[in-house]
Order: sequence, then structure tokens, then C-alpha cells
Amino acid sequence: MILAVADGLSIGYLPYRLPSAGAAEWRRVVRLAEDAGLDHLAMGDHVSFYVGAGSDGLLGVSNVLTLSERLGANTGVYLLPLRHPVLVARQLADIAQLAPGRLTFGVGIGGEDPHELEVCGVDPTTRGRRMDECLRIVRELLGGEPVDHAGEFFHLDEARIVPQPAEPIPIVVGGRSDAAIARAGRLGDGWFGIWVSAARYGQAIAQMHEAAAAARRQAPAWRNALNVWCGVGRDADEARRHVAPAMQAFYQIPYERFERWSPAGTPKYLAELLVPYVEAGCSTFNLILNGADVVAEVEAAGEIRELMLDAVA
Repeated sequence: MILAVADGLSIGYLPYRLPSAGAAEWRRVVRLAEDAGLDHLAMGDHVSFYVGAGSDGLLGVSNVLTLSERLGANTGVYLLPLRHPVLVARQLADIAQLAPGRLTFGVGIGGEDPHELEVCGVDPTTRGRRMDECLRIVRELLGGEPVDHAGEFFHLDEARIVPQPAEPIPIVVGGRSDAAIARAGRLGDGWFGIWVSAARYGQAIAQMHEAAAAARRQAPAWRNALNVWCGVGRDADEARRHVAPAMQAFYQIPYERFERWSPAGTPKYLAELLVPYVEAGCSTFNLILNGADVVAEVEAAGEIRELMLDAVA
């Protein structure tokens, strides 16, 4: 199984600070990623997170795909229930025209900050059902045909988005709960994990397959992903000094709550920890690296990629 997964392995960097930078920095990071041999860049997504921070994930991947003719891009993850699905389908179709076959659409329901949903006019208690409805609508609209829909949250009469993508856009569903994993099986093209052990990752993939079978769904070519926060440095202490304050500032929660799944160490140490996730079924890795500076982070991502490829091959 590991060799089959490794054939489609994509290892990239999620530069979560980049959206607050100017155009010159975007160009620099894309060039660094290309030079390091990375497969993709990933973009997070928030509208108004805790103190009002955020950036639009689809705008971010559009920047990456415009600046690079080679790199892939994914949203890790886009908070789909906060948006109207017809507008999202329009954006996806436009990006598909820009860079056919290079986008993976990772989606999630959010919820770490319920106020973020509320300011977008979304009842936090409905976000799971809203996600299901959004996923169905977006997938139908990307087929290019008129869509009629009468649901709990959206009513559409002959909605249509053209041109349809020349190549299908994989939709990878995130979330740690059993409900999210089942949603990936019913409606997604894979599961997007975070803060999970390799053993639990493998269990989640099995659950996803069971949900797909229960829905009598013809299984897609599964594409499973992982967001992993990491500290990188010459040793574990230095690496921890980079990642701990960054995560605490971002999530407003002590790093110790995440430490078990957010490792800190050398690139070799991090690569060794990540290889078991390949064995568990993960094919796309978004490395949310925290190091001395962006150059050190991208170089570390490239080194981790080479070490992982060597290990699985």
C-alpha cells in the first residue's frame, strides 16, 4: 500500500503568515518553494478569527497558481459553510480555467471561534447540515448543467456555472469528528486530518471507506491530506521556541494542548514522524512550519520532502 500512495505523494508548505504580506513577498515565497522542489503551497482560510484576523483561501491559491506554472495548491481548509455555494462554485470554475488540474479544494466547517460563524450570519449549531448542502450544490454546479435545489438553507432554480472545469477538482473534507469523517465518505474525494496520530489517521480512512460503501457510492480516487504544525530548528529546544508562541498566538490556547500532534525538531526527525501517515493512507501533506525565517522554513520543507520520498520508495 505504501508504494501505491507514494506514487501520488504531494508535500508542500502552508505559509500561514504570507496573506498579510505584499506582492513581492508572495513572489519570493513561490520562487523559494519552486527552488526547494516542493509539490504545492497551501492556504488557510478564515473570515474573522478571534481578533478579526483572516484571509480568503481561494484568493490565496489563485495567487499561488498565477505566480507559478508548476506548483499545485490546496485550501487547508476553506470554511465552506460561511459562504454561498453558487459563489464558491463560480470561484472554483474560474481557478480551474487559470490552472487546470492544479487545485485541490479542502473544506471544513470551522468552529474553533463560534463568533466567526455568527458574524457571517451562520448559526454555529447548523454548520454540519449546511456543509452537507453546500457540498452537494458545489459538486453539482461544477458539472456544468442547470441545478434545481430546494433545501434547508438554499433554494436554487436552474442555477448554472460554465464553463465546467476541464479536469475535476478534488474536494477533500476536513474535521476530526466521526461525523466529519463520514461526510468525507459520503460527499468528498478524501479526508483532511489535523492533530491526529498516524494510527488514528488510518482508522479514520477506514471509517471513510465504510461510509462511502454504506452510501452505495462509487468510490473516487481517494486523495487524503494532513495539516501538521511543526517547529523546525537545529534541535528540539530551538524548534519548540519557534512553534510554541506561534500556535498560542494563533489559537489563543497553550501550545501544550497541541504538542502531542505538533512536533518540534530537525527536518530528519519530522520526516521520520510523518512517514507512518503515508502508510496510513495520507498522500498530501501541508507542513505548517515555524522556523528562524521563511527561507529556513521552505528549505526545511524541501529537505523533509526528500527524506520522506526516500523512506517510502
